[in-house]
Amino acid sequence: MTRSQYLASLDDGRRIFADGREVRDLVNHPLFATAIKRVGDGYAAHHRSEGDASGPYFQIPYSRGELRGLLETLLEWDMVTVTTSQGLMALLTAAARMRSTYPEYATRIEAYFEYCRANDLRCVQAITDAKGDRKLSPGKQQDQDVYTRIVERRPDGIVVRGAKLHISSAAISHELIVMPTKNMKPGDEDWAVACAIPVNSPGVRIVNTNYAPMSRPQDFPHSSVDNTPEGFILLDDVFVPNERVFLAGETDHSATFAHALGLWERLGGTAHLVEIGDTLVGLAELIAEANGTERISHIREKIAEMVIYATLVRAGLEAAIANAEPSQEGWYFPSELFTNAAKHFGAAEFSKMVRHLHDIGGGAIVTAPSLADLEHDEVGPLIRKYMTAADGIDGEYRTRLFHAIRDYTADAFGGWQLVTMLQSGGGLYAQRLVARKHYDMEKAKQLGRKVAGLV
Repeated sequence: MTRSQYLASLDDGRRIFADGREVRDLVNHPLFATAIKRVGDGYAAHHRSEGDASGPYFQIPYSRGELRGLLETLLEWDMVTVTTSQGLMALLTAAARMRSTYPEYATRIEAYFEYCRANDLRCVQAITDAKGDRKLSPGKQQDQDVYTRIVERRPDGIVVRGAKLHISSAAISHELIVMPTKNMKPGDEDWAVACAIPVNSPGVRIVNTNYAPMSRPQDFPHSSVDNTPEGFILLDDVFVPNERVFLAGETDHSATFAHALGLWERLGGTAHLVEIGDTLVGLAELIAEANGTERISHIREKIAEMVIYATLVRAGLEAAIANAEPSQEGWYFPSELFTNAAKHFGAAEFSKMVRHLHDIGGGAIVTAPSLADLEHDEVGPLIRKYMTAADGIDGEYRTRLFHAIRDYTADAFGGWQLVTMLQSGGGLYAQRLVARKHYDMEKAKQLGRKVAGLV
């Protein structure tokens, strides 16, 4: 697809809402324009005219080297394209795990993958339900729609109803891949549903928020050029034809999709944490140099700890790739143990690294004057004078660093990133569970017995 074809594809009758109004001109709406441009840039960069061409985001890794290459290129993509790759790989992973018991679902998933590849579509994973009272199972909720469910079964398909929360980039994608949010038990068959729904399907509405700055873009050097809408998806009796249904009541595989998506989201999240960790180190060193504090012992110690954090997250990612395993189909998926351990460490320690950066930078991270004030004839020269610190570091340079740190870690995007690093791919508890499940506990116990002289 070309950029212009992507932009045209968004004018398909989809129902999008933001700031209390329905959005009539999605492409030019300020809440969506930057994210759409980034996705369009990706389409333009990857467009090929030959008939069977497809983007690298549809690559299936058939070796550890190809898996590494996929992750390296992933960091260059916009979020929509990243979620497309992760979501489709999660579907293929689920298909591999379901093939022996439900071969028809595996076949449908593989056909859907080829459909998305052939049409160069972007997909998001709609997994998190509203959940209602967390103490109660889906079937015992006062309002049974708080978990997405099947409300009608027809010979040609199913009808679903519910809501999906926290769905990044849903409004500017083409497909919603709906998955159960957790393991369903006998009695919860109507809630064990996985399917693919076009964004413009009748009954689909998406309510959006965004951390994108609506003014003073020069003071938001990161989020003004890199942002995405967050969708609250409403599914109001949406019909899904059989060929797009991947699970319809089989509770024994209700958790298969969430586990598969968790694996690929956590791998991608770890790759991003590697880049983010190095960025935090770079910002810390730059602002310490600008402040003239780079040689102070406690500053050096904090930066050293940040270096170790970034390096260990990278080591975990490398281990996840090096220990990748082949599926029965011959393609590779990352190590469950190292992926979950690395993502858990990166997420659990992330806020501490941000704290170190704030401690090193100082209060001007959130109080530095606007860059527009630097251009004021009367006060601008004085701001430059008093924002100058270390020799050779002028006031504007230091002010720009403060704004970058605020935008990246302490403003709307910074808050979004802080929560997202913790919650992406599921919370910390889920990663602990999976890591423990795949850890060789018997080997560890045997070593313990050896030390205790019990063998």
